[in-house]
Amino acid sequence: MNKKMHLAGFQIAGPVAHSHAAWRHPESQVQYLSLQYYQTIARILERGKFDFLFFADVLATPRRYGNDLKDPIRRGTQGAVGLDPTMVVASLTGATDKLGLAVTKSATYYTPFDIARAFATLDHLSGGRMAWNVVTSLSQAEGQNFGHDEMLDHDQRYERAEEFLEVAFALWRSWEADALIEDAGSGVFADAARVHAIEHVGEYFKVRGPLNVPRSPQQRPVIIQAGASPRGKDYAARWAEAVFEIEPSADNRRAYYADLKSRVENFGRDPDLVKVFPAMMPFIGQTASEARDKQAMHNELADPVSGLITMSMHTDHDFAQYPIDSPIADISVPGSQGLFATVRSLSSKQDLTLRDVGKLYAQGITVPQLVGTASEVADMLEHSLDSGEADGFMISAAHSPGAFTEFVDQVVPELQRRKRFREDYSGHTLRDHLGLNKASMQPPARRSLRFSPAC
Repeated sequence: MNKKMHLAGFQIAGPVAHSHAAWRHPESQVQYLSLQYYQTIARILERGKFDFLFFADVLATPRRYGNDLKDPIRRGTQGAVGLDPTMVVASLTGATDKLGLAVTKSATYYTPFDIARAFATLDHLSGGRMAWNVVTSLSQAEGQNFGHDEMLDHDQRYERAEEFLEVAFALWRSWEADALIEDAGSGVFADAARVHAIEHVGEYFKVRGPLNVPRSPQQRPVIIQAGASPRGKDYAARWAEAVFEIEPSADNRRAYYADLKSRVENFGRDPDLVKVFPAMMPFIGQTASEARDKQAMHNELADPVSGLITMSMHTDHDFAQYPIDSPIADISVPGSQGLFATVRSLSSKQDLTLRDVGKLYAQGITVPQLVGTASEVADMLEHSLDSGEADGFMISAAHSPGAFTEFVDQVVPELQRRKRFREDYSGHTLRDHLGLNKASMQPPARRSLRFSPAC
């Protein structure tokens, strides 16, 4: 039987997402300060039976490129404006019934109690549809907004994030599932013996607990991660139930998929219960020629400097210091090592200058572009799924909300006709949509079985 795919929609609560051309696109209606805009997108995706809507986030206006704030703001690059996605998603719980909702929150600049409480609350309000995309943050500018002159180094951020999730899990299980009594006659609201302090004292956190939110419908949110470095992939392998990936090469997507699933297994987890979602940006036309024209028009709007501003933010490295028409230097970056490895590889294989890479980055942060008729785009997604690259796809819009509408109205019915995507939701929670088991409340062991002593 053919494997069915999962689908998610990528969004940022601002004027651009992956495409920096989006806010300039003539077909965009990017009313990013309006609640109605996000409600419209969510309803389109729910009509298309998507698993979830995913909100990425950054915590600072980009300033790494040339140590300058003015240019990112003038050009409207990623991060120049970003509403708090937690607030946006809270408003979407009442505008949708089945669509999962995923929010990015940093494990570097918040506290476990804040995050555990927020996601337990949202899981209740949504009826069990929440996911948390755990990030360790990217840039020094983000740290400076939280009182830190210097960022923790890459591996130390992940070590903090390990303890962060261990504490969050302890808080989520601090209320047993049957702790609420709510017997008005006897006056017993809850069984205090089933609510527990956690008394956590660790390297990074000291948290007494318990959480003041009872056990939520999913017990806890679905955990999403996007680790691309070896350390990041191990973190994802230990914790994640869905993994977001940006990789333009099909061969590299296959290698990533196999590597991640192997790491999941080495942590004693079932690799089939960790869903990998590479990002894709579709351009759909009634003919292939029309689709190519749409792609060309979009890509022409992409500004190379905007791309370099965002790449500098993502890698936490100033690319303004290099001649724009030179190749990318072989350097180390403190920020997203996976994204930088991708652009370095592209630059080397295709003999691209920094300007060329900036143009590609502005077109979609190296997200692959799928160009063709609805049937041809469905062919591409099927091939990627069947080639061992993915369990599902994160659809990123070249213009919004119209590109989501085109995909839902044209590609989704084609996938349904082929029996590769659901015709309706079969459950109510995000865990149902993803085909996951009941949530485990115990963290997986820290040490990968790959490095455990022989028994």
